[in-house]
Amino acid sequence: MKTLTLLRHAKSGWDDPVARDFERPLNPRGRRAAATMGRHLRALEMAFDRVIASPAVRVQETLDDVGQGFGRMTPEWDRRLYLASAASLLDVIRECPADVGSLLVVGHNPGLEDLVLMLVPDERGGLRDSVEEKYPTATLAQMTFAVDDWAAVAPGGATLTRFIRPRDVDPELGPEA
Repeated sequence: MKTLTLLRHAKSGWDDPVARDFERPLNPRGRRAAATMGRHLRALEMAFDRVIASPAVRVQETLDDVGQGFGRMTPEWDRRLYLASAASLLDVIRECPADVGSLLVVGHNPGLEDLVLMLVPDERGGLRDSVEEKYPTATLAQMTFAVDDWAAVAPGGATLTRFIRPRDVDPELGPEA
């Protein structure tokens, strides 16, 4: 059994004068959402054998803020994850060593959302519907696979076990707030 957790970076600041999208930082609301999600992950007693993340500034800051509540993580920065498609994300996941049981991938949309929709069978009325509706910033999706090796992860082979948005943890982080 393998467990894959996907975390989208927290809300970034579009009004920050940076030269490149890659350098865009989090805004204050994003920092708060990331810290809230970190505390929630700790409360759920989640653990990861390996963390792979996009090196974009907003992802680095997300992990720093998640770490304040969850505990320090030491990610492997992989440039291929920056704005990666679902297919590219799946390639990176399939390269993971078989001895890793629980993998956290931190990156960007639409790739993360598309990956969940690719991996989880279409079953109406479940968590997948929420992913299809919207995969907000600082949101976590967790899937399990009945495989022994990451190379065997295939479209339609996942069970979506969690889809947690910041607003599910703190309603003040919702769009209506």
